[in-house]
Amino acid sequence: MSRVMAYQKAHEAEFAKQGVKLTYTAFFVQAVIAALKAFPIVNASFTDQGVMMRRNYNIGIAVALEDGLIVPVIKNADDKSLLGLARAVNDLATRAREKRLSPEDVQGGTFTITNYGIFGSLFGTPVINQPQSAIMGTGTIQKRVVVTPAPAGGAGVNDAIAIRPMIYLSITIDHRLLDGATGDQFMQKVKRFLEEYSAE
Repeated sequence: MSRVMAYQKAHEAEFAKQGVKLTYTAFFVQAVIAALKAFPIVNASFTDQGVMMRRNYNIGIAVALEDGLIVPVIKNADDKSLLGLARAVNDLATRAREKRLSPEDVQGGTFTITNYGIFGSLFGTPVINQPQSAIMGTGTIQKRVVVTPAPAGGAGVNDAIAIRPMIYLSITIDHRLLDGATGDQFMQKVKRFLEEYSAE
């Protein structure tokens, strides 16, 4: 999460001037959209008529309330910039907590992100928000010791120990549409997007 956190820290004041809090959720939405475009079957649904492919990327954001969980949806999330996504996340979360969501705000999702990390959890097994085919969970970010590899050809001689901010991500999939290999490839795409984050 080093690149994402560096970008967030460098730009949070700029976003705040526009009345927007830049949270990590907006980056997760960007990463998920990139992965959904690479693996469109993950954006599909299984219906009585068979597999229904979804052209829109409508990303549900799970919001914890005192009396349960609600999942408002960012419609056409792929059309939004990082600022637009952050603004949408702020707006939906605020209206969810104030119980001001409309029925339309919670309909039409094609993929959901849930953040159990806000409660300090590292891992979780999220439940699919039917009729979607998958849901991604995000754990809490913690600094961990990692091995940074030596330059190519170094045969591990110059490997080093470093401390990096890391996060565990999980995915639950509907095996009627997806197999484990597709789920793994999807998550690899999300992982690369976050590790190599660039706003370009």
